[in-house]
Amino acid sequence: MSSKIDNQLFSAHEHALEHEPCPKCVEHGRSGALELRNGKHGAFLGCNQYPDCDYIRPLHQNDGHIVKHLGVACPACQHELVLRQGRYGMFIGCSDFPNCHHIESLSDQQDEQAPAAIACPECGKGHLVERKTRHGKSFYACDAYPKCRFAVNQTPVAGCCEKCGFGLLVSKKRAAGNVLMCADKKCQHQQQG
Repeated sequence: MSSKIDNQLFSAHEHALEHEPCPKCVEHGRSGALELRNGKHGAFLGCNQYPDCDYIRPLHQNDGHIVKHLGVACPACQHELVLRQGRYGMFIGCSDFPNCHHIESLSDQQDEQAPAAIACPECGKGHLVERKTRHGKSFYACDAYPKCRFAVNQTPVAGCCEKCGFGLLVSKKRAAGNVLMCADKKCQHQQQG
């Protein structure tokens, strides 16, 4: 079985960029063009007149641009909520940004089916919600962030510590099975569930 690979398919993307002029050079009357470059954070478009021209543009726009209007009022200011593509994924935010900084993750919309939220032991006003790091690892943080910065890495369990009385326990996996521990980093007392 003989198959020929058309090499033009692989270079078509790069050739599409060959004739795009650099916006900064055009503004200053120069003849720079954008070309594909690689850096420590991945590929980007840069001017071929570097270092005289330092214009760069990311290949993928993850700057919080609007993907879809949701038709729902923002709870903070009553402007419309929109779905945005950000640096760490999709999120729901206010269309009046930067005047209103209200944001919600997509998991907030799914939390409605979750069991009753556990109150934050630090501020007492917020509730603990599951969040994800930019690498996809789960943690639990107060939904009153940035006013309250309380967070735990293990699954929170409602209850009080037998030793210090802290108002939250976490479930930690051990070789012998799950154990309950005090969520206070100073205590971390283990107790039976």
